[in-house]
Amino acid sequence: MELLAAYAPWQLAAVLAAAFSSAFVRGLTGFGMAILLVPILALALSPVHAVLLTNFLSVFVGLSEIRRLVRGAERSAWIIIALVVLTTPAGLYLLSITTPDVARLAIAIIALSAFGAILLPQRAALEHHPATTGSVGILSGLMTGYAGMPGPPVVPYYVGRAIPREMAKASMLLIFTCASTTGLVSGAVLGVLDWSLPPLAVLLFPAVLLGNWLGNRASGRIGDGLWRTAVGAILGGAALAALARLI
Repeated sequence: MELLAAYAPWQLAAVLAAAFSSAFVRGLTGFGMAILLVPILALALSPVHAVLLTNFLSVFVGLSEIRRLVRGAERSAWIIIALVVLTTPAGLYLLSITTPDVARLAIAIIALSAFGAILLPQRAALEHHPATTGSVGILSGLMTGYAGMPGPPVVPYYVGRAIPREMAKASMLLIFTCASTTGLVSGAVLGVLDWSLPPLAVLLFPAVLLGNWLGNRASGRIGDGLWRTAVGAILGGAALAALARLI
């Protein structure tokens, strides 16, 4: 496989380790796989292929637990998913007409905003406000197309509210699975989807599956306070990384 030939042995080992660790974070917090995995994959693949490969892995692991996600997700997740499907193409178009520096600045600002939102007091009634749910869906779709990262708007929306942790995780993961599917469809329509990516995703999937399983087990053993701290730390790290790229 040509894509495998692009990796030196140490790079393959690093990618497998990254797939495992990013999936562990996903299982633990309900998000984070793309934030951690895409930059490492981009060392040997183009950014587009790195995003699409991560999308494949996200879809694979999401389908492996789809019944649990559908059963546990809040109803608002379906509204957000519908808006993500509608607005992802617009995000791709915006990416095509902006310079890389402007794109990096926008991503950094959104990541910082998400981190700041996590620090706010928990809010119980946001799910009853259609404008808030709609804004999250639109922004998440734009971010899916623009950067392959639907998480920054979605994570504060669920983690920052006083709802059960498992409902928040299921809602986020269901949205991310559907957003990744939308990203793959958009990539195919635009002609940028390399069909040698799925076999590579299959090769990495056992490490993702194991990491996700262990993360889920660990999540059940920690309190809500520590879980929210872990979520905030990952969002903060992503925001700092985005700012470092600008500098």
